[in-house]
Amino acid sequence: MKLGMIGLGRMGANMAERLVRGGHKIACYDRDPAAIARVVDKGGLAADSLEKLVHIIAPPRIVWLMVPAGDPVDQTINALIPLLKPGDIIIDGGNSNYKDSMRRAKKIQTKDLHYVDVGTSGGIWGLKEGYSLMIGGEEKIVEKLRPIFQTLAPAADRGWGYVGPSGAGHFVKMVHNGIEYGMMEALAEGFAIIDAKKDFAVDAAHVAEIWRFGSVVRSWLLDLTAGALERNPKLAGIAPFVADSGEGRWTAIEAIDLNVPAPVITTSLIQRIQSRVQESFSNKLLAAMRHEFGGHEIEKET
Repeated sequence: MKLGMIGLGRMGANMAERLVRGGHKIACYDRDPAAIARVVDKGGLAADSLEKLVHIIAPPRIVWLMVPAGDPVDQTINALIPLLKPGDIIIDGGNSNYKDSMRRAKKIQTKDLHYVDVGTSGGIWGLKEGYSLMIGGEEKIVEKLRPIFQTLAPAADRGWGYVGPSGAGHFVKMVHNGIEYGMMEALAEGFAIIDAKKDFAVDAAHVAEIWRFGSVVRSWLLDLTAGALERNPKLAGIAPFVADSGEGRWTAIEAIDLNVPAPVITTSLIQRIQSRVQESFSNKLLAAMRHEFGGHEIEKET
């Protein structure tokens, strides 16, 4: 198939390359000419503007967006709408909020265009391993796009699927990332306990390698953890600052809105936020309270 890819960061560029390897014709656009050149070097077709990209791909056009969530997505869609024709398809494969995707789908449908939201997981490893794709939108349109999803996925018959109407793809991806937060936090805490037990001098990297095979906690996240510990056992030079993409926050908020208890996901999010507080007012105040209560003496009373 022939489609346009807008947004050639590491993930967008890798997806474009995987599609080229799968025999698809990919027209590529990014604000950075160097990013376009790198994908063209892998077999993509260069487009130095959205107008050029739309001109290169034949109708009904398929345009895949891999741009940052929020205003950049709206701005790109607004710029594309006048250039597209009825029946053309816009795919948002970024980390958009599912509520934004529902809103965008309604807007795009009034222009006789189609909108598909694809929650995409795989990161920088997706080029080699394939991407997990959670797809929302009109089912008949998703079916037309099947060859694209089959190429991007780990295999034609697994790792991708239609999950519901517009917004459902990004909703499922949001929950996926919330779960990921909890899994990562559990692994980090477990290895911290191992590191703190100095009596045994346990090699954390060795333990991670043992757990990778046969254990119930084996996972891709554990594979990545094992690699990180092998390369840098003491985590030298790594600041204890953990960012979040926003999807963990959205998952926690959604859980509250739906009255669904999600303590692990919510706590893992709070831990990430806590990691960024260099001068924690709350911790200072806790220390002050403890001092006022007499330090260790208060522990005997409670």
